[in-house]
Amino acid sequence: MRCTNCGYEIPDGELYCKRCGREIRIVPDYNPLDDVLAAQVKGGIDGGERPLDDYDYEQSYTSDLRRGEAQRAERRKKEQTRSMRHTSAMSGKTARTSGTGRVSRGTGTAGKRASQGTGNMNPDRERRRRMAEKKREKKKRLRRKIIIGFIILIAALAVAVFFLYRNSYAGQIRQGNRAFSEGNYEEAENFFNRAVDKDPKRGEAYTALSKVYLARDDEDGAEELFLNALESYPDEVPVYEACIAFYVDTEQPQEVSAILEDAPEDVRSELSEYVSEGPTFSLDDSEVFDDVQQLSLESDGEAIYYTTDGSDPDTSSQKYSEPIQIPEGTTTVSAISVNAAGIPSLPVVKEYTVEFPIEDAPAVTPSTGQYEQQTQIVIQVPEGYTAYYTMDKSDPTEKSTKYTGPIDMPEGNTIFKAVLVNGKGRLTGVTTRNYELVLN
Repeated sequence: MRCTNCGYEIPDGELYCKRCGREIRIVPDYNPLDDVLAAQVKGGIDGGERPLDDYDYEQSYTSDLRRGEAQRAERRKKEQTRSMRHTSAMSGKTARTSGTGRVSRGTGTAGKRASQGTGNMNPDRERRRRMAEKKREKKKRLRRKIIIGFIILIAALAVAVFFLYRNSYAGQIRQGNRAFSEGNYEEAENFFNRAVDKDPKRGEAYTALSKVYLARDDEDGAEELFLNALESYPDEVPVYEACIAFYVDTEQPQEVSAILEDAPEDVRSELSEYVSEGPTFSLDDSEVFDDVQQLSLESDGEAIYYTTDGSDPDTSSQKYSEPIQIPEGTTTVSAISVNAAGIPSLPVVKEYTVEFPIEDAPAVTPSTGQYEQQTQIVIQVPEGYTAYYTMDKSDPTEKSTKYTGPIDMPEGNTIFKAVLVNGKGRLTGVTTRNYELVLN
């Protein structure tokens, strides 16, 4: 059967067209005049006693009306029966999904309600219900499409973010660390170098690269890497931090002060915890002292270490605890201060000179003259001095003959010269005597 409105093919048992929603007419509308006309034509053919004009229209019309009413009632009954069967079938499905044991009860109740509802069902209401069902189904499909599209969008964004991260600075570092942990040093170095190229002002890539150098026992190469980075980016705190961490890890804390010495003031301010200032000296090394001195050292750090032999001090050198004695002569004092972070300062070096007042030329007896009997020459040697002499007219030095006691005057003419030398090698003036010994 086709719909008289839109031509849609309607399956058997359907009461409304699914395409346009219009009610299906199973039985044509009844017209009583058709029955009257049919009866007249039949009477004329059969040769009945009453002519066509004498036909009992009233009786026939009344009879036909009743018959039409009966037919319409029969049609409504059939429609109600079909609707009730359809409703019962739907109720039976619902009952079966709820459990086998309740199917009979559910069906009976649903059937009763369907029977009650179908008799009063409004065709327009049923049509609106079906249209509402279609709209809900359409919305469900739209929601499913939106959800699927959203999921696809999220997946695409995740893939894009993944590839962006993989090629980012952090992504290169992560891949390099993975390769390094697997022992693929060459691959790790490539990743870290790409990270440096992406952002050479950050420190993580330099630190990671230094680990590759150290794994190859190339500590000098690692240090050169940092020094070159500092030369290229002298104002970048992250590069300094990476270099400082390298020196601390390789037990070279003394080098930290070396790289911070010439760093810009703002960098030193940012890294103040690593800055270690050298100790201050209580004595001015430009002065020459004439007596033994005591040198005091002070510092804001945790400890001070020093040497007095000209060597560079470190944390294994003499720890300062009391003033340092500066003896006669020249003394070189070199000291460092170690701050709370364990970073030693650069050495502070000062050279002190202490010169005691020198004695005059030594006293020598006898005085210059001519002698006729055996005589001894005596030199007066003060404490702390050593006397040296010559008798060949040359000036005496520490390499000349050392005086140990009275000397017999040689026979004939003798030029005798004597000098005193203190403990620091300083020489006094030279005393000269001219002797002539003539023995009878």
